[in-house]
Formats: sequence, C-alpha cells, structure tokens
Amino acid sequence: MRVLIIEDDVNIADIVRRGLAAQHYMVDMANDAATGEDLAWSNDYDVIILDVMLPGMNGKDLCRSLRREGLTTPILMLTALADTSDIVDGLDHGADDYLAKPFDLQVLTARVRALARRQAEQRAAEIRIADLVIDTANRTVVRGKRKIHLTAKVFALLEYLALNHGRIVTRDAIVEHVWDMNFDSRSNVIESLIHTLRTRIDRDEAIPLIHTIRGVGYLLDANPPG
Repeated sequence: MRVLIIEDDVNIADIVRRGLAAQHYMVDMANDAATGEDLAWSNDYDVIILDVMLPGMNGKDLCRSLRREGLTTPILMLTALADTSDIVDGLDHGADDYLAKPFDLQVLTARVRALARRQAEQRAAEIRIADLVIDTANRTVVRGKRKIHLTAKVFALLEYLALNHGRIVTRDAIVEHVWDMNFDSRSNVIESLIHTLRTRIDRDEAIPLIHTIRGVGYLLDANPPG
C-alpha cells in the first residue's frame, strides 16, 4: 500500500512515516500544498494524510480542489482544531476522515488501514487466476493446495500484477504502484523480485502464470502470450 503524507511539521511527518513504514507501507512526503497536489496527481496512492495548516493553500482548500478535479483517493485530514464545527467543515471539504492533534500513532495507522480497506472493498477481496487464489484482505496466497508465504514487498508486487491480470504492466508502472518516490530506477530489484515470485508461484506447476514480455513488462495470466 502506498500513502502520501502532506504535512509541513517535519517531526510529525517523520513520526507518521516511520509508523506506516513499520506496517510495510510505502510512504511519500510533501511539506506544502503545491508539492502535495503534484504528487497526488502524479502517483496512485491508497490513502492521503493531509494536514490542515499548510503554507500557501491550506489543507481544506487543497482537499476541495482535489475532489473538484475528480481525485477519489481516501483523505485523512489532520488538524490542531478539534471543535465539532471544524470537523464538519473538513468533512464537507471532501475528507473521508478527520483526526485531531495530538493523536496516537496506533489510532492513526488504524484509521489509514480502515480507509484503505474501504477502498479495497471496491475491488475484489479475493482474486483468482487459474488455481491461484490471492486474498487481498488477509494477505494470503494459495496455489492449488499449496500455501505460499511471501514477504510484504513480494506480496505487493503480486497483488499489483493480479489486479491487472491479463494485461501487461510495464516496469515503470510497477515502480509507481509498488515503490515510493525514492526508488532507484537503475537497480535490478524488480527483476529479482519477479524471479522470487516466479519461483514461489510457478514452481513445479504445469501451467506458468508469470510471464516476462521482453522489452515491455510482465504479465500474470494462465494463457501465455503468443
């Protein structure tokens, strides 16, 4: 899962980043509204954490602008203003949830999980490709009768391929959806994880599901490309 934090308080942003990273989330950060808006449109996030008091455009106006332009990513708004009228105002500007400062980090991460879960429920909670079953809610993988144990990063890669099964996904698309903006595009980590995934998923199987389309990208499908 990939989260964008738009928060000008560096200490708060770093605490939230470390808390989410401990949950295996990929996290990007912006410390002003303009940068946050650019990132929100440039990348595909599961949740945006948005502070109200930002330099330049405030968080409420940024939220309203993003919604007006059609962004549907769940937004959790953070603010030092905890009056009922402030909460209602934030929600009316398009936020999906509202958390007052100071907040408990466990509560924040639980709110993020809840927002991401609602977003995921709009997709199939269980994805089946041939005899491969991926439970995106419980993060389990089974092929036939064989349970497959994957690290968080390898599971995220498999989930992205599965959500696009039958379609070729490029290396750039994988970087955008599975890594944060600090990923070194020159590394061979994607190729390494694809190899790991192929070993775990297709090992001793008559029908391979993971295919490399040379020069283009990768495909998860029961029907090999012609």
